[in-house]
Amino acid sequence: MKRKTLVSLSLITLIALVSLAAHAQTFSVIHTFTDTTGYDAYGGVTVRGSLLYGTTNTWPSTVYQLIPSGSDWLFSTILVLNNQGNGLVSRVVFGPDNHLYGTAQEGGPYNEGAVFKLTPPLGPCKTVACYWTENIIHQFGSGNDGSTPGEGDLIWDQQGNIYGTTIEGGTSNLGTVYEISPQGNSWTESVLYSFSGPDGQGPANRLVLDNNGNLFSTTDAGGANNYGTIFELSYVVGVGWTQQILYNFQNGDDGQRPIGGLVMDASGNLYGAASDGGSGGGGNIFELSPSGNTWNFQVLYSFNGTSSCGPRANLTLDAAGNIYGTTLCDGAFGNGNVFDLANAQNGWQYNSLHDFTGGSDGGWRVYSGVTIDANGTLYGTTLRGGNFEGSCAAGPGCGVVWMIKP
Repeated sequence: MKRKTLVSLSLITLIALVSLAAHAQTFSVIHTFTDTTGYDAYGGVTVRGSLLYGTTNTWPSTVYQLIPSGSDWLFSTILVLNNQGNGLVSRVVFGPDNHLYGTAQEGGPYNEGAVFKLTPPLGPCKTVACYWTENIIHQFGSGNDGSTPGEGDLIWDQQGNIYGTTIEGGTSNLGTVYEISPQGNSWTESVLYSFSGPDGQGPANRLVLDNNGNLFSTTDAGGANNYGTIFELSYVVGVGWTQQILYNFQNGDDGQRPIGGLVMDASGNLYGAASDGGSGGGGNIFELSPSGNTWNFQVLYSFNGTSSCGPRANLTLDAAGNIYGTTLCDGAFGNGNVFDLANAQNGWQYNSLHDFTGGSDGGWRVYSGVTIDANGTLYGTTLRGGNFEGSCAAGPGCGVVWMIKP
């Protein structure tokens, strides 16, 4: 009997160790920003093969590249934006033509922001500074076309049309959903929907496009209770784009201010985050599931944290359906953290992968979401922490690019 007990205890210990190993992570800083290389890295990074691409928001704004070299990473600036576009708070992403695209919140003739395209050099780079070519494909602020593009990624449909959001502008100056279509060598922008308040206000993050061509996202405010909404845009032949509110936030256990947009799994379920409120006061992670002609809303996890310090960046799903994200200024040290919500058999399990201290590891404000490469390595940025020399001391710090290896 004792022997069986010992065997059972050994199995329990082994299972526990395997479980811990499954969540064992190695955190490291792969770049520390300075006041000479750009800083204020809001948007996170994009992975392309083994390379990383990101943006900084300091004036002038920049686009940078990180190349792995042994145990180090080589940093280089590939673009310094001119006055046609500045204020980079979203990351750059690759389009179907293998060019980088992004949005700037400022600049242009109306100072209302722009959408730009970056073309890499034709030949191999022979110097450290190897700049890409910038092409502005739309400048906001002319009429009711929108202004101040949001923090989310641009997305494409199969025809090569680009979709995005603006926080302001439109017929009521409360934000828009727009489309930019290629027309030969030029681009044409059209507003698909302008928000007016009861239908939502301030769409601040990326859209999700389903297989039927419907668009989904969130608004930071507005709706029936003025705490934000989840909405769908559908194209109706002969009518145009129509909007439907799928959920109005109530600032109860469901939270408020879903700034971070949505992600969709293969079954059509939508996942997002409320940045504030909820049962713990620090926001939550929610799921919206289709059920016939309706949608079911449920909270998957509530953060016990400080008001307005919860998750505000876009969530990320891996192939197994696990959810990854960041909090703005929660975590053990009040400087934000990186977390995952594991899709386990007995329900969703929360794990904090790294709690930023605000020191050399970065922190203070984590606006960046999580990017995952093909090996399951996580990447992101922090707004502050890292280097505290020169003008970075007033920040405090100029921020970092971080990596978490599984």
